[in-house]
Formats: sequence, C-alpha cells, structure tokens
Amino acid sequence: QGEVVESGGGLVQPGGSLTLSCVATVSIFSAYALAWYRQAPGQQRELVAWISHRGVTNYEDFVKGRFTISRDNGKKTFYLRMNSLEPEDTAVYYCNTGQTGSAGEYVGMEVWGKGTLVTVSV
Repeated sequence: QGEVVESGGGLVQPGGSLTLSCVATVSIFSAYALAWYRQAPGQQRELVAWISHRGVTNYEDFVKGRFTISRDNGKKTFYLRMNSLEPEDTAVYYCNTGQTGSAGEYVGMEVWGKGTLVTVSV
C-alpha cells in the first residue's frame, strides 16, 4: 500500500497562505485518487478536498474557493494550496490515497502519515 509523508505546515496569520505537499510511495501513483483531511483539536478527522486519478477536483464547502488541490504524477506528489486562511483552519492536515467509489465519492485506504500542523493565529 505504500506510505504518505506530509510537509509544509506552519504558523500563519489570518488571511495568509500555505502550500502543503504529500509524497506518496505507491506503485502506480497516477491510478490513485488523492485526498487531504484535517483534524482539529478535540474533533474528528474530516475530508477537506480530493482529486480523482483523472484530475477532477472536489472540495468541502468550508474550503471551497480558498483551497486548491493539485497533483504531479511524475513526482508522485500532490499539494494543497491554502489561501485566505482562518483560525478555524487550524488543524493537523493528513494526506491519503484511495479511489473514486461507485457513487463518485472518495474512498480512502487506511494508510496515514504523521500529518503536518497548520496553525492560523495572530
């Protein structure tokens, strides 16, 4: 199943931007759907955005218009560009590999990295 390694988190002021990266060591990277999740303190992990193996992107409403997910199949890496960050975006961000389900939903594998912490604060 390979592994995933996130990077790029840090401290940023409200309104600022960050780009997260995820390297996924899977055998056929281009065949996978890819996703970003986050987990805020005391809350459950939630899906943020995902991109199909064909490059179709999907976003949860709370990040739509602010975050952009993209992928580079040659580098086996995908990204989450986060603009207009808000304190509510503070969380540990995790990447995940999976597939597009029969109903068009994201279906992830149970392979997780350590995550990367994003803190949005003055």
